[in-house]
Amino acid sequence: MIVCIAEKPSVAHDIAGIVGAKTRKDGYFEGNGYQVTWTFGHLCMLKEPGEYTPAWKGWNLGSLPMIPPRFGIKLIDNPAYKKQFNIIEGLMKQAGGIVNCGDAGQEGELIQRWVMQKTGARCPVKRLWISSLTEEAIREGFAKLKDQSSFQPLYEAGLSRAIGDWLLGMNATRLYTLKYGRNKQVLSIGRVQTPTLALIVGRQQEIENFKPEAYWELKTIYRETTFSATKGRFTTKEEGAALLETVKQSHFTITGVSSKKGVEYAPRLFDLTSLQVECNKRFGYSADDTLKLVQSLYEKKVTTYPRVDTTYLSDDLHPKCPGILKGLKDYAALTAPLDGATLPKSKKVFDNTKVTDHHAIIPTGVNPQNLTDMERRVFDRIARRFIAIFYPDCHVSTTTVLGKAGNVEFKVTGKQILAPGWRVVFAKEQADEEKEGDEERTLPAFVAGESGPHLPDLSEKWTQPPKPYTEATLLRAMETAGKLVDNDELRDALKENGIGRPSTRAAIIETLFKRNYIRKERKNLIATPTGVELIGLIGEDLLKSAELTGIWEKKLRGIEKGTYQASQFIDELKAMLAEIVNNVLADNSNRRIADRPDTAGKPEIVEGRPCPVCGKGVIIKGKTAYGCSEWKAGCTFRKTY
Repeated sequence: MIVCIAEKPSVAHDIAGIVGAKTRKDGYFEGNGYQVTWTFGHLCMLKEPGEYTPAWKGWNLGSLPMIPPRFGIKLIDNPAYKKQFNIIEGLMKQAGGIVNCGDAGQEGELIQRWVMQKTGARCPVKRLWISSLTEEAIREGFAKLKDQSSFQPLYEAGLSRAIGDWLLGMNATRLYTLKYGRNKQVLSIGRVQTPTLALIVGRQQEIENFKPEAYWELKTIYRETTFSATKGRFTTKEEGAALLETVKQSHFTITGVSSKKGVEYAPRLFDLTSLQVECNKRFGYSADDTLKLVQSLYEKKVTTYPRVDTTYLSDDLHPKCPGILKGLKDYAALTAPLDGATLPKSKKVFDNTKVTDHHAIIPTGVNPQNLTDMERRVFDRIARRFIAIFYPDCHVSTTTVLGKAGNVEFKVTGKQILAPGWRVVFAKEQADEEKEGDEERTLPAFVAGESGPHLPDLSEKWTQPPKPYTEATLLRAMETAGKLVDNDELRDALKENGIGRPSTRAAIIETLFKRNYIRKERKNLIATPTGVELIGLIGEDLLKSAELTGIWEKKLRGIEKGTYQASQFIDELKAMLAEIVNNVLADNSNRRIADRPDTAGKPEIVEGRPCPVCGKGVIIKGKTAYGCSEWKAGCTFRKTY
């Protein structure tokens, strides 16, 4: 009997239908020589410190650093999990072979490997590796099963990540709590969590310490068009005023008109981070919301595997694209011009060298049904991006007009769309953006040598502080280890050193909310006083530097690729831990973090914060009570005021 183990009951149901396991049993499906069972995500976890030695059960500085000679795993203490594990264990002990059908990623590999290790399974194991849950994809995957040994580096990377998080989280949290905490206050430290908090605190301090400075801009209006002086900003009013007087004495003369034709390419396909950024900017969805929504779309078979960090497709997907487009029935008006045509195969979209385990997030071609409004919005973004990559490029003309008044030169730039190309796919939102003034306007027809009256003006302005992080901008900062990058190619290069993985960044942000280290004001992420004070206490750059954490992430990716040794990564972490413990223990300042309500286990009730009951929704304010945005789904949180 072949035992297939999936990560969720719904996925097991789909796989059972394909392999012919039609009979439903308690905890599995059976038939046609197969038994298809499932986990509920993680069934196992690394052991707690006290399970290695009784000396580590209590918290005391003398036991740090805690470094087990060998890490072990245990079942999560949950009756439903234990029951399901016993079923899996019984099946695997009788199995002639196992097919690991976990999610095709680092975490999915770790989840299933731990379960198989815990059961003591000894039979051969194959790996199902698929990017969507459609019937076609599952059949193709079973036709191309790979030996589990091919995925050993992936497992070692996942295991190294888990061990690294345990070592740093368990030790540093106890260390800082015992050294700097008050009463029963726990100061949570994490390998990715703390550098992420440091980014938010750092930005906040930049804003608080910012000293605005005045500057002046000289502009003039000619033929209802605003021209700016090419000298740029003036740091003194007197300098600008002197030129203003000169400009007032003369007519405005057009000295040059030049146009340059250019091409704008369609937006890239989505990886998980760019999808989370887009949905936060456009709909206000949190990173966690978007991850849950796109995971649901994946399980409903309408989009491909979501936890990806590439915006490219592999070459072998190109022949399947016409069929995918045909399946997008709600977008027939947009896909009709592509029907029957030879679809372009741009290197900006199809590039095997930019795809490793998974390709970008795209529709599967299954017509979506029974989607929620939020799911439909996310699907719409994915579908339109996919359609747009096959449309012609957008052709534009950028016009620069130079002018002069007295001896002062002025300039204005405008853009005209000559052929919209892919922009028609986003016609409605394009129109909305133009109404909001996001697009550069089209200029009137100017002729060199023309001259006439104008209205010059010197306006006072003030330099502005950097903006607080939103979830969208924080995700980008995590992706590039805190570097501000707008260029897509450069961002790709920096992803190797990003902090966290696309699949875990949302959970890290949610953890900061739950720890009450950050809160939300509208879309802005604000560090709480405790969050600010905690980062101020941490003197070790190794713990709070996004750049250094990015280097660790690069090493973890190296383990996954087989170019870096897992043992070396763990040895480096152990050495780092010893250094951190020694440095903190040597601190004789007697500093203690303030004991505030936002860290005492009873979080402040603030609109927009995570719900203190379910943790899934956020606090909303009604006429007479605070409540949870998820209360209709069963949350009981209410607080009158």
